[in-house]
Parts: sequence; structure tokens; C-alpha cells
Amino acid sequence: MLENKKLFLLDIDGTICKGNQLIEGAAAFLKDIKTNGGQFVFITNNATKSIDDYIKSFQILGIHTDYTNFLTASYATVDYLKKHHAGDLIYVLGTRSFIRELKKNQIRVTTDCEDEGIACVVVSYDNQLTYEKLSDTCKLLSTQKVDYLATNPDYVCPIEFGFVPDCGSICEMLAHAVKRMPYFIGKPEPAMVELALQRNHYQKEEALIVGDRLYTDILCGYHAGVETVLVLSGEATEEEAKAYEHQPDYVMSSVAKLHEEWIKSIS
Repeated sequence: MLENKKLFLLDIDGTICKGNQLIEGAAAFLKDIKTNGGQFVFITNNATKSIDDYIKSFQILGIHTDYTNFLTASYATVDYLKKHHAGDLIYVLGTRSFIRELKKNQIRVTTDCEDEGIACVVVSYDNQLTYEKLSDTCKLLSTQKVDYLATNPDYVCPIEFGFVPDCGSICEMLAHAVKRMPYFIGKPEPAMVELALQRNHYQKEEALIVGDRLYTDILCGYHAGVETVLVLSGEATEEEAKAYEHQPDYVMSSVAKLHEEWIKSIS
């Protein structure tokens, strides 16, 4: 029931923003969540930006946020590496921002595949991708006994003109060469949702996951036991939603429609 919802767990790309632009109605929705005593947390599989980057980006868009408003795939990756690869040397295919975020959190990082002692390969969405990075990653995965992780399984990332390949597509391309797929850390794994509930002291019944992808956002809600809203402003279509194994609890055109329905329910 929408009237019970206080904690809104929001995807960013295709849900709140497309590229560097807010989706229509997003700003008013975020404002009203706060006005009505709720909280929003962005749970995003986009690991190209650090939380500092996101705070600055939203500030430019006129939205005030702080560290409590974000749980990212890069944060979840740091958490995983600290638990499973503490002190190990990690080879990273990813953006400079993602690498800075790992180093800031005391993860030992290299981008040189010839370094000795590499224990794990981490692949992320990389809008600075080169063929050399792909070749180096293939060399490590083919010739060394290393763990293999990726930040998120998303195939595409919505931007202003449509879509570009995301981390899942990069991993599929690598798999044709190395015959191996990584363990994916971000959504649909429920870790970010569980952490958001703990941090903000809400019950699952008070939370709502909002996103545009069935195989990450909606499946994450299914795994976490939290109700979901599929918005049709990004990747998924209504027809795909009807055919999906794990149905979203609500399907709406955008967060503007969700905002309208939620305000009605609490009025």
C-alpha cells in the first residue's frame, strides 16, 4: 500500500535522471518525500561516479543531497572487497572516478596487468574503455588464477539519446574470449536494500524500490522482500513487465505518476 511508504529506494539512470538531466517530475517528488517526513536513498548500479561526484551532480540540478542519500555499486564493491579480499591487490577495469573511490577506501588497486600478486579482477561500467583495457583483462583472466567480480549486471545505461553499453555488456564481451562470467555485486543482490533499511531504521513494509529495469531493480525487490514500482521512463516496457517472471507491484509511466499516486494515498 502506497500510503505506508516512508523510505523510497530509487534507481537513478532511467528513473530520476537521463544522462545529466532530471526526468520531468523528479525534483518535485524528491522534495515532497522530505516535506512529508520520508527519506529517499539512491541505490544505483552506476559505478562511474563516486558519492562525492553524485552530490555535486545533483547540486547542479538543484537537488540537495548528502552521504545518507546514496548507496552505490561502488560502495557495495568496497564492502565486498574488504570482507573477502582485505589487503589483496585488485586489478580494476573502470573509470578514474571508480578507481579513486576504491583507493579512498583503502583498497589496493592496480591497472597494470603485469603487476605481481593480483588476487582479483573487478570490472565496472567504463565510459573511458579502451581495447588495451579489454586485452589486459583477458590476459589476466586467461593466464592467472584470480577471483572475478563485476559491479553490476546491467546491459545498457540510459542517456539523453537512448542507451550505451553498461557493465553487463562489457562482461558478456569478455566472456566470449575468456569463457567466464563474474560474480555481480550490485542489484539484483539485496545487499544495498538491506543496508538502507538498517541505516534509516525502517521496516520492509515501509520501503518502496523504484526503478526502470526488471532484471536489476524489480528482481532486487523480489530478493529483498520489498515492494517495487517499475517506471517506464527507462529501459523496460509494459509488455516486458507483463511477461516477466517476478511481477512488479506497480507499473507507472514515471516518478511523476508515482508522486501523484503517493500524494493522493496520504492525503
